[in-house]
This record gives sequence, C-alpha cells and structure tokens, in this order.
Amino acid sequence: MDIFLVILATFFMILGIIGSFLPVLPGPLTSWIGLLIFHLADVVPMNWTFLIITFIIALGIWILDYIIPAMGTKRFGGTKAGMIGTSIGLIVGLIAPIPGGIIIGPFFGALIGELLNKAEFNKALKAAFGSFLGFIASTFIKFMVAVIFLGFFIVKFFDYKNVLF
Repeated sequence: MDIFLVILATFFMILGIIGSFLPVLPGPLTSWIGLLIFHLADVVPMNWTFLIITFIIALGIWILDYIIPAMGTKRFGGTKAGMIGTSIGLIVGLIAPIPGGIIIGPFFGALIGELLNKAEFNKALKAAFGSFLGFIASTFIKFMVAVIFLGFFIVKFFDYKNVLF
C-alpha cells in the first residue's frame, strides 16, 4: 500500500508542476495533495505542522493566482476580455507546436481579447502587456512553490527510501 501511495504522491507532484502553467489546474494545491498523500504512507510520520504551513502557502498562492494577473491587466488599462484572451492564448500556446508558444500565446491572446473588446490598438497592446506580465509573474510564483514542494517530497522520499523498498 505504501508503494501505491508513493506512486500516487509522485503523480500529484508532477501534476502540480504541470498545473503551474495550466490555468485550469491549481499547481501548488495539487502538489500539496501529493505531500499529503505521501504523509499518509505508514512509514512516513505525519507532520501536521509541516502540512498545515505548506497548505496555507499553497492556498495563498492559489488566491494570488487570481489577483496578480488582474492587477497587471488593470494597472495597464486592460479589461476582463484581455484576461480571458490570456488564458485562451496560453492553452493555444501549449497545444501549438510553436517554439515559445507558452510565452507568445498569452500575450497575443490578451491582445486579441482586448481588440475584440473594441479597444484601440495602442491601448490593447498596453493592456496585453500588463496581462502578460501578470500571467508571467503568477506562473513563476506557482512554479517555484511547486518545485519547492517537490524538493520537500524528494528529501522525505530519500529519508524513508530504505523503509519503503
């Protein structure tokens, strides 16, 4: 059973890192679920303080994920259409086999969203840049937290490797 929990926890840790880039998956929260599952293994002692602190961090990042892009868009004069365009552009950028699509997609998505919202080109460009900056900042923060959670997982895994296998 412990090996199954370790495999499941590993899956959630990887999914959390992927979720840092996908707007539909809460990356750090998914990684935290991986930490929780790992601590449910019989050989790994349950550390409630560690789990509560990492949960609060993951929850805070999840909330900031909605605030940071909106702040970037609003600060540069964007609208909700630009934010929606950013998310759609990200998905297209991930699917399309374009080098740098994950970076180019959100920018052009925000620009197109603002233009469809009947904004002037210069205003739409400025709003797209703000939305893009907010998205990049939010994604970077989510990715870093997911990687740190993965680091915690790896350290704990190697601490209990001999007991697990």
